[in-house]
Amino acid sequence: MTEHAAPALAARAAEQHVVVVGGGIGGLVAARECAKVGMRVTVLEATEALGGSIRTAELDGLVVDAGAESFATRGGHVRALVDELGLSDLVVAPEGGGAWLSGIPDAPDAPLPVGGLLGIPANPFQDDVRRIIGWRGAWRAYVDRLRPPLTIGHEHSLGKLVRTRMGDRVHDRLVAPVTAGVYSALPGDIDTEVAAPGLNAALTRTGSLSGAVGTLLAQRDARDPGKAPGSAVLGLIGGMGRLVEALREDLATYGVEVCTGARVTGLVREGAAWVVAYETTPDAHDEDAADVAADEEAALGTAEPEQKSLAATGVIIATPEPAARSLLGAHAPQLGDSGDAPEIELVTLLLQAPALDDAPRGSGVLTVPGSHVAKALTHSTAKWGWLRDAADGHHVVRVSFGTQGEAAPTAGLDDDAAAELAMSEASALLGVDLAPEQLLAAHRARFVQAQPVSLIGADERRAAAREAVQQIPGLAVVGAWMAGTGLAQVIPDAIAETDRLRSALLWEE
Repeated sequence: MTEHAAPALAARAAEQHVVVVGGGIGGLVAARECAKVGMRVTVLEATEALGGSIRTAELDGLVVDAGAESFATRGGHVRALVDELGLSDLVVAPEGGGAWLSGIPDAPDAPLPVGGLLGIPANPFQDDVRRIIGWRGAWRAYVDRLRPPLTIGHEHSLGKLVRTRMGDRVHDRLVAPVTAGVYSALPGDIDTEVAAPGLNAALTRTGSLSGAVGTLLAQRDARDPGKAPGSAVLGLIGGMGRLVEALREDLATYGVEVCTGARVTGLVREGAAWVVAYETTPDAHDEDAADVAADEEAALGTAEPEQKSLAATGVIIATPEPAARSLLGAHAPQLGDSGDAPEIELVTLLLQAPALDDAPRGSGVLTVPGSHVAKALTHSTAKWGWLRDAADGHHVVRVSFGTQGEAAPTAGLDDDAAAELAMSEASALLGVDLAPEQLLAAHRARFVQAQPVSLIGADERRAAAREAVQQIPGLAVVGAWMAGTGLAQVIPDAIAETDRLRSALLWEE
């Protein structure tokens, strides 16, 4: 850019008005990227809270994460944002040791083996592996070394690859618990190359699946020598809600208008601009108006939503997939079909339970699919030192329900019944008898999780949807249903897609 072009570009940026629909992390990052170059930005969030999958809850005065509790370090994108927002001093690594596995057929609960990839062992005779799959499973897995390697094509299904090479016990007892816990999906639905890039190629080179895992682990260790187990994720002192707070404060410095309780109901193209229709309740932003509305509506029932609209030169859709498709349908007929998205429920328990002081199951527990109602448990006060200090002798346990293709078992329960079920599952998974009176407080959060990018066919569906959206001038879509789940995927995707829209608004006639 020349010196003379800078003022003209700044003036053009000031003429733009970008409306971001959705105040999750993808939407907040997108809003920040536009505001940084001087664009006017408005964020419309349907609920009263920002953050999307990052949520907080207060349990008897203790603020805890009720959604995402950490971020993946891969790519460095999340850490870069954390640093830019001045949160570097709050970054912490997890503690509490490794996770355990529960529901092993005819065997007691045991620590998850170390030195594997998505649960696939590099050495099936390793003691912690054999403890779970038994001698029979270890010898069957060893047959992998004797089978011919894949020489034509690749096996797309991780489940089929593991069963064929190493047998049912490795598949059912090691790999399935990991994919259910990480992706909310079973191995048969997971795309090998997406979930474990390079695994098929390494198998062809080494001649066995276990050898391929060993090769990839050695390559990872060479890239990151001395990297501690568990350091693939990091958290923030005070919880991940600190990231949302910092983003909101940063947006305020740029003059971004953030409206919560504003549900977008329509999106219309008018010439070169957009009209975004939305509705708010009278008390969404004005406390005085709320008092008046409450008096006037007391005898008539709930106040009717107020209908509003905004004109915009650009729109960024940052909502979950169902809402995004509803808004995009008339504008992107080639959007393609949506995939099934798992319904996840997370019940967080605050416990007075001295028996948990020694963290009997490390940082948490994964379950063999079908063995328990819950799919996973996190002992948060064992995993995060800052939370343990704040809890002052109490314990925080998170119990997760729901997986791909199945409704969460808690879906039809009221909050008390969901907490009771979570207590029962926590007792079983932690190996500790928990009495009802030990429950001090509980919180329940429900998520419709975006379809994992690692599912077979998901990458193609996302690519087709993105191509359809990018054909529409002045429009972009960000969020987990386009980028894949996890902040490490959502944040760089939101930056890249916003940059595309921002460049088009500033440079294209």
